[in-house]
Amino acid sequence: MIVTVTRSGGFAGLTKHGELDTSAEPDADRLEAAARALEAKDLGSGRPQPDRYVYRLEVRDDQDAAQQAVHTVAEQDVDAATAWLLDRVLGS
Repeated sequence: MIVTVTRSGGFAGLTKHGELDTSAEPDADRLEAAARALEAKDLGSGRPQPDRYVYRLEVRDDQDAAQQAVHTVAEQDVDAATAWLLDRVLGS
C-alpha cells in the first residue's frame, strides 16, 4: 500500500509532502489498518480553520493502482490513529 500525504495551511501557509510504501515498513500491518480505517471515519466533517492545517491523504494499493481513495481532513478533525499515520508518512 502507498500512502501519500500533503499538508497545507498553517500559520505560514507552507506545504509539506510525504509518501510511504507500507510494504517496506516493519509495522506495515498497523499502518495499513490505520489507512483502511479512514474509509469508515467521518473525519472530513469539519471546515478548515484559520492558521490550522488541512491534510490530503491518498491511499492506493501497490498491486492495483486503480484502487485509490482520497481523504481530506482538517486539523481539528484528526483523531489519534490518523495523527499517528500522518506523523509516520510526513516523517515528523
